[in-house]
Amino acid sequence: MAGIEVKARSALVTGSSRGIGRGIALKLAGCGVTRIGVHFQKNKVAAEETARLLRDCGAEPVLIRADVTIPEDIVRMFAEMRSTFGPLDIFVANARPDVQHFYQPAFDLTAEHWRAAMDSQATALLHCAREAAGMMSRGGRIVAVTYAGGAKSGSWRSWAAMGPAKAAMEALLRYLAWDLAGRGITANAVSPGVTDDSVFSTLPPEVLEALRGWAGAGWVPMGRLTTPADVGDAVALLCSEQAGFITGQTLHVDGGASLASSDFPMEFQKGT
Repeated sequence: MAGIEVKARSALVTGSSRGIGRGIALKLAGCGVTRIGVHFQKNKVAAEETARLLRDCGAEPVLIRADVTIPEDIVRMFAEMRSTFGPLDIFVANARPDVQHFYQPAFDLTAEHWRAAMDSQATALLHCAREAAGMMSRGGRIVAVTYAGGAKSGSWRSWAAMGPAKAAMEALLRYLAWDLAGRGITANAVSPGVTDDSVFSTLPPEVLEALRGWAGAGWVPMGRLTTPADVGDAVALLCSEQAGFITGQTLHVDGGASLASSDFPMEFQKGT
């Protein structure tokens, strides 16, 4: 049986200056994607480091600064990508605002918190998908990074703006998948579990250590947190030739964490 094959040669990954976005960009470069747009909003130093790592992989990066909550910035971002590399094969929606712009329990949210979450996720995906699809031929790939658990539960109270924003993004993605299917363009989401070098890294160190302990205790069946490379592997899979008939789906990349149930103690679930 033939291995996974990514024929795409150009990609734009938003929020790829660091963390999950960087992991996705590096994986795509490792799979032969040679022209990669490295999007950032503020941290140019980190974006330049991503670009250096991509060059080490043999890819040609271009740095693009944009605020994905501003439609005019989105149009300019794709115009820069087109003028530099021409047609687009892969678009990955990964960018999010810094936590201080949205991270509050529901009754502490301001209108600004709510807009920062919604505009950076569902609204940005709508505008970006429109621009991306206009640059894609048959076989194009659109992938969004979500957090499906936070979109379905209310237990992570300070995720009260981003959870609904991710849920709206996932719902929109299914409509995009339907509308783009006739052109042979797929639209899917990946849902990482708690991930090292991600938004979780901005929380107090004791919180991240507690999450590692939780994973090791069995709540992640594979016993560890997700890594950006894990997410990159899943995105590459969805961008492969073999995934051309998969669309409108959300792929969990969490070592089985989404299988655990809060109804039973972990001792029961582990069979001990």
